[in-house]
Amino acid sequence: MKRDAGAPSLSVVIDDRAYMREGPGGIRWSLTTALIAINTAVFVLGLIAALVWPQGYGRLFGALALSPTGLARGWFWQILTFQFLHGSLFHLIINCVVLYFFGRPLEQSLGRPFFLRLYFGSGAVGGVLQVALAWIFPGHFGMSGVVGASAGVFGLIAAFALLNRETPITTLIAFVIPVTMRAKYLLVFEALIALLGMLSPGTGVAHAAHLGGMLGAIGYLQLRQLAARSHLRRLRPRPTVIRRELVGAAAPRVRTHRQRQAMDPGPSSGADFMSREVDPILDKISAQGIHSLTEREKKILEAARARMSRQ
Repeated sequence: MKRDAGAPSLSVVIDDRAYMREGPGGIRWSLTTALIAINTAVFVLGLIAALVWPQGYGRLFGALALSPTGLARGWFWQILTFQFLHGSLFHLIINCVVLYFFGRPLEQSLGRPFFLRLYFGSGAVGGVLQVALAWIFPGHFGMSGVVGASAGVFGLIAAFALLNRETPITTLIAFVIPVTMRAKYLLVFEALIALLGMLSPGTGVAHAAHLGGMLGAIGYLQLRQLAARSHLRRLRPRPTVIRRELVGAAAPRVRTHRQRQAMDPGPSSGADFMSREVDPILDKISAQGIHSLTEREKKILEAARARMSRQ
């Protein structure tokens, strides 16, 4: 079986920095922890099944791993199930370590539903890309099954890098040499490794799945940002025409404080204010990452999220 490599193939996060730790009110049993527990349980059950029922387990493993022949038979569940299978203990450990470091902060900042869609969606995109290339270039990519959580993990790396571009990340090059780089450069580095791996035949690593996971996460984040902007624009009220009352031909046009407020609404004017304020904040997140926001900008985003949930 071709294995979907267990994490960033040459990079492993090694230090638990402050921005990666849960706050005092954090979730003790998070979805990230649950995913790690499920992956571990599936691996242990697989070892037991291979010991007591080797032939049956081999058939079951082939039915759950993602492969071109499986999808051709209509086994579309493989797009999900392959993400819980691992080919070795090392494969499992590397994936779980990177899932732990990148999954926790993203789960807290994006919320549970968004985090799950991002993780499994990235994994699905990566797996489908690997299978598609195997169909087109079977001699280069091979037709064997793909297993592992790496596509989803690479999606989390891409999402973290986009949302925290200037955050320093310490990695191990070739699992030996520690190197610290900003998150945006880690994304570029991982993409280059995936591209070079795709050009090298017979590596036993599903590099196309890694690249597909990153592309899936980037696309999903961009679509969500466009959808949020579109929703805020729909909330923007229509301009109100204020009729001026003529008191006299020579009378000066003096407006009361209340009239000036009506003609020039301030920050409390609801959806129009949110639309004016949120667009620049979204642009700032795209350019500098979510950690660049001030407390005021974070409060505006929370208010926008609350307003959107009520619509």
